[in-house]
Amino acid sequence: MSTRLLACCLGLLLIAVAPVQASSGIQLVGGCNTPGEAFSVAVSGNYAYVADGYAGLRVISIVDPAHPVEVGSFDTPGFARGVAVNGNYAYVADRDSGLCVISVVDPAHPSEVGHCNTPRDAFDVAASGNYAYVADYDSAFRVISIADPAHPVEVGICSNCLPASSVTVVGSYAYMADGIDGVRVFSVADPANPVTVGGYNLIGASFLSVAVDGDHAYAAASDSGVHTFSLTDSFHMTHLGRYGSYKWAWGIAASHGYAYVAADEDGLRALSVADPAHPTEAAIYDAPNWWANGVTVNGGYVYVAYGSAGLQIFQSLGGIEESPKPQASSCRLASTVIRTLPAAAVAFDAMGRRVSNPRSGIYFVRERSAVGGEPSALAKVIVSR
Repeated sequence: MSTRLLACCLGLLLIAVAPVQASSGIQLVGGCNTPGEAFSVAVSGNYAYVADGYAGLRVISIVDPAHPVEVGSFDTPGFARGVAVNGNYAYVADRDSGLCVISVVDPAHPSEVGHCNTPRDAFDVAASGNYAYVADYDSAFRVISIADPAHPVEVGICSNCLPASSVTVVGSYAYMADGIDGVRVFSVADPANPVTVGGYNLIGASFLSVAVDGDHAYAAASDSGVHTFSLTDSFHMTHLGRYGSYKWAWGIAASHGYAYVAADEDGLRALSVADPAHPTEAAIYDAPNWWANGVTVNGGYVYVAYGSAGLQIFQSLGGIEESPKPQASSCRLASTVIRTLPAAAVAFDAMGRRVSNPRSGIYFVRERSAVGGEPSALAKVIVSR
């Protein structure tokens, strides 16, 4: 076979196997493949921490979100299903192996420093202060002291909530999703004695994930879509609205008026929840043979644990306003490198979209004139953070 023919065949093969995504309203920025199946992701500082199934914990540098790169890993003994980061430690819900405490003080060389067995299936974990909160799927909501990371020890339990599938903690309250009773709210003011103080029953939800943003909570339920709630006194939940239906809804995150759903084979779904009583779909990213398992929002980006595709990073909708007209028509071509924008500056990207919190990159900046409030000419700048 000639070299030219071989090259053509290889090119056609690559086209055939490359995922063809249906994308509407949300921009993929970059991605980093992982050797296992990415199920959950947590972000802290310049790193994303991915619970990668049988491949354990993967540490990925996100200094440049367009080019994330794995810098370290630790192969946990079980199946890394959930992950949380608090200070210099990552906490991995390692399914039948319980909770693993991993030092990430050196992200290139993460190492296990402690371990705490749970009775059944550690599915998800949240960490706050001196405690880790574990959703042990076939067991209970469990509170583990991590005051001594080398010797984590269970101190509290609430067993009347099964199956426990997702947990998040805000202040002295833990919000947990289970497949029978919907969303439970626990007071963890006394971690040794977690007490059910509220919740909402979502009948028939086979799997749930839960997120809290301000005075609202959001639950993604398999088959019944996303449910929105108002929170009174942090624990009285009032059902406000619902949107959609997904076969699976493994993860949900909320920020700046949007809820992001990791909806398995339905991909990443972004809902506008500016009016929580009437959520609407704002954006979709779906690629064949990719399964969205977990999602978090941090610093203007959405980080998705995308199964066999590893970590995928998207531009957060909450950080961008659509501008009615492109704004770069009168810009000066000379570039200035800056670290932060002046307080009166308004930044736009190359597509003419207003960006409220610019990360590192090239932007077109306009400042209001001191005379009459008229807009000044645009200047091209490089933001370096």
